Amino acid sequence: MPDTTSDTAAAPTRRDTLKHGGVLATAVSVAGCSDLLSHDADTGSEGGSDDSAYEACLEPVGCLTFEEIPETYIVNNGEWADMAFALGQRDGFQTAANMIPGFLFEPFGLDVPPESETASLSPSNWDKERFYELDPDVILMDPNYMHETGWDSSWDERDTAEIRDTVAPFFGKNILRRREWHNYRSYSLYEAFERLADLFQERDRYEAFADIHERVLSEIDSRLPPQNERPDIALINSASDPTQGQFYPMDTRVEGLEMKPYRDLDVGSAFSPDHVEAGTIDYERLLEVDPDIIVVHWGIGTTDGGNGFSAAAFRDQYVTPLEDHPVGSQLTAVQNGSVYPGAFGSQGPIVNLLQTEMVARQFYPEIFGEFDPEAFPEFSTDELLFDRQRVADIINGEF
Repeated sequence: MPDTTSDTAAAPTRRDTLKHGGVLATAVSVAGCSDLLSHDADTGSEGGSDDSAYEACLEPVGCLTFEEIPETYIVNNGEWADMAFALGQRDGFQTAANMIPGFLFEPFGLDVPPESETASLSPSNWDKERFYELDPDVILMDPNYMHETGWDSSWDERDTAEIRDTVAPFFGKNILRRREWHNYRSYSLYEAFERLADLFQERDRYEAFADIHERVLSEIDSRLPPQNERPDIALINSASDPTQGQFYPMDTRVEGLEMKPYRDLDVGSAFSPDHVEAGTIDYERLLEVDPDIIVVHWGIGTTDGGNGFSAAAFRDQYVTPLEDHPVGSQLTAVQNGSVYPGAFGSQGPIVNLLQTEMVARQFYPEIFGEFDPEAFPEFSTDELLFDRQRVADIINGEF
């Protein structure tokens, strides 16, 4: 149990009753622990040892000591599930509040249920009993997320502490985007992924993924055209409604996991800070920008109820209204057929590889191959940026 429990910790807790020899974690520090996260501690070889304690550190939860490798977990956002799957922990997944659509894992042989079948937690109404019922070994969530967002006004820091002390330790961090309450350092995807590899004692799998990731980015970088020949990208939120002439402009360059594919391709934003700060723009302002490419953020997951991507539904919702509007039809992106479904913002190392290739094909089809929305998540096999089977082998421990 964490050593930050109250003075009643000596009494048997519900977790003591439910867990018989399960994973127990001791918190070395629970906040402000950046000095403890230099990451130079030896966390052991892959697979670890069942009879030796080890340490895993992550801001803001601090450094935790585990007696056994966790077997079961729940997540808030799907990027932490994706990271765990990449580390060979698919069987331990219990549920999520927000999950990546299962079809994005299909190219890698992973059978992942859609959000409609897994989301049994809700940030607007955290069900404390659900945590007790699932009884995970670890909770891959930023503990501050639960009581700082304010989405569930009945939940406060004491409730978070109760779950930490009587159900399972938290080991997670908000990395999707910067939030108002997030006053500690952000992590990149692979910084967070490396910390999770320490937790699951899966250093070899982590390094194998990091190698593929580095090779993909290096290959992309070597083939990109000069900066002055790159297109202007207008990223709009998927809540945008072309039928009403209402668009929510976004900046491709801001920190956070959800913009990683755009930063990795080093694309700029067609929108100025004034556009983004305005919150919404209309057709006339969009025509003033007149981007080469329009991307609907999270668009790849907005159709077919999360069970797949429907190119027809995307066209009906976003493309056809643009084409039918007297001003929208004048947009360069519309005339060139360059209105694309954007990456699903929540993504771990598995889905990020797929979506990085997707974005590369959308922006530079003459270099990386055409993006076929009807076939997605499959790509033509003649110009793949990475080997899907190699990724599947790493997940399955065959490397």
